[in-house]
Amino acid sequence: MTEAVEKGLKKIGITISKPLLAILCIIFGIVLFVVPALVGFIVGIFLIIEGVLLLIEYLEL
Repeated sequence: MTEAVEKGLKKIGITISKPLLAILCIIFGIVLFVVPALVGFIVGIFLIIEGVLLLIEYLEL
């Protein structure tokens, strides 16, 4: 999954290192553990971003 996110970010001109991505995932995991009400919000944001990245990739082909 990390590779898919990294590939998608590179397509739109954003580069991020794997350690930084891992730290962000850990932070979001801790936030979700502490405030479970945010699960829907964060999953929604993730799905929107992933959908946009998939559409961009599809349109580039």
